[in-house]
Amino acid sequence: MALECMVTGKHTVRGNHVAHCNKKVRRSFKANARWKRFFVPAENRIVRLFVSSKGMRVIDKRGIETVLTDIRSRGINV
Repeated sequence: MALECMVTGKHTVRGNHVAHCNKKVRRSFKANARWKRFFVPAENRIVRLFVSSKGMRVIDKRGIETVLTDIRSRGINV
């Protein structure tokens, strides 16, 4: 599995590290994502999701049940 948030879809992007002399070197910006466990009261079980910090805020705002239905509609097995 790639470094991609299951909720927001954030993933690793490529860019340049620019030095003071304007020399450019390719680098990657990784998503701030971690494995996190959430309890789903409707299913009475714990679900592990690979989420970013923005994804955790989305879960707090919308609720875990609605986020899980969106994830499952995209075909991700949770």
